[in-house]
Amino acid sequence: MPKQTLATLPQVFTVHSLAADAEVPRQVFNASVFFIGKTNDELSIVVPETVIVDSEESDGDWRALEVLGPLELSMVGIMAQIGNVLAKAKVSIFVVSTFETDYFLVKERDLNNAAEALEKDGYKVIL
Repeated sequence: MPKQTLATLPQVFTVHSLAADAEVPRQVFNASVFFIGKTNDELSIVVPETVIVDSEESDGDWRALEVLGPLELSMVGIMAQIGNVLAKAKVSIFVVSTFETDYFLVKERDLNNAAEALEKDGYKVIL
């Protein structure tokens, strides 16, 4: 089976951490792309850097590599395989998933290194 194709989203993202009982700021829902994760301990929001969120902590300059799908939920090892390639290349990742695919966020400064490592391992990367 051929390896996946990943495409870089054009936006630069910021990852925000808020208190678990915080409400999702309205402006998040107006973003073209956003990810929200909530646990008993925190609320995490990933939005384009142009969306201002008053958060307890934030980390910016992330670029998203979308695994072009849709991927079947029964597929095994996609995240592990891509994550392993990036780990070997010493590229830190922040991963978010949707029903149809996965997104690997890498620091903007590491984007070219990530793409080169993935391509060397047989993936196609669209920058």
